Amino acid sequence: MKKTFRLIGLDCANCAAKMENAIQKLPDVGSVSINFMTTKMVLEAADDKMESVLSAATAIIKKLEPQVEIKKA
Repeated sequence: MKKTFRLIGLDCANCAAKMENAIQKLPDVGSVSINFMTTKMVLEAADDKMESVLSAATAIIKKLEPQVEIKKA
């Protein structure tokens, strides 16, 4: 399953790259793409794993950029 999210408040291209690299290393992540210019994240994972993957991805994003809000696009 692929889901798209808006990363509201993302203001660092280097941080976006760090987030993408860290999230890609999570178990159960099929693929992840973070576009700094559009502030969109496309996350792919198995249907039954999406919630836990999203939770782990959110933790990584908050660690690197605490002010970023993750909204379903």
